[in-house]
Amino acid sequence: MEFKKLLETRSEESWKKYIPTLSIDCVIFSFHENELQVLILKMKDREEWGLPGGYVEKAENVDDAAVRILKDRTGTENVYLQQFYTFGNLNRSEFAFQDYDDSMWHKQRFVSIGYYALAEHGQVKLNIDEFSSIVKWHSIENLPTFMMDHRTIFDKALLTLREQLNNHPIGYSLLPEKFTMPELQKLYEGILGKKLNRGNFYRKILRYDILTKLDESRKGGAHKAPDLYSFDLEKYNEALKEGLKGGW
Repeated sequence: MEFKKLLETRSEESWKKYIPTLSIDCVIFSFHENELQVLILKMKDREEWGLPGGYVEKAENVDDAAVRILKDRTGTENVYLQQFYTFGNLNRSEFAFQDYDDSMWHKQRFVSIGYYALAEHGQVKLNIDEFSSIVKWHSIENLPTFMMDHRTIFDKALLTLREQLNNHPIGYSLLPEKFTMPELQKLYEGILGKKLNRGNFYRKILRYDILTKLDESRKGGAHKAPDLYSFDLEKYNEALKEGLKGGW
């Protein structure tokens, strides 16, 4: 079906199914190949990229809608999900559909609730819906041009991630069960957007006593195989209650 006709058809259905003027946008982070990545998509008739999103059904809780949208895009609902901000500036989305009739659902003014999600890369199965041509992971470095205000939404999500690094289970949610200390440092550097001194980082992390050193090492590299660690979840959660002390 032609994209314009598809939107017009779905518009009629949306007026019946969803709460008017309310939407959800999800910033889905993952950590892969030693870099922090975000899930982005491209709509069929757009050159700009966007974030996964959707609407709230009339008989649905807002958090449940966010879980549903997340599952539709990633094939899993077993991820860390956090509401972080509300976006409601005038004309934040209407201009994206300026060539459509004013009665169309997608052209209405929407207030969007932002959620960020932390997904372990290996557990995600990307899904392309009827509106999208591409869905992919992209490094948070050198991001492409975003549609509407989605760059603002992404920037706010990343800022929130930085602010919550010491009191939310971010490392646990993004890393696999077993990881190396260099991988943990790379994750922190990706979130913080800066390089960290290796020795200082190792000492600080070990001082928190939230890791368990395993009797295993990462095989296959050209250099000495680094030791593997896992989070001691009980100690980690206890430490997060008071917040990991000290800045990065």
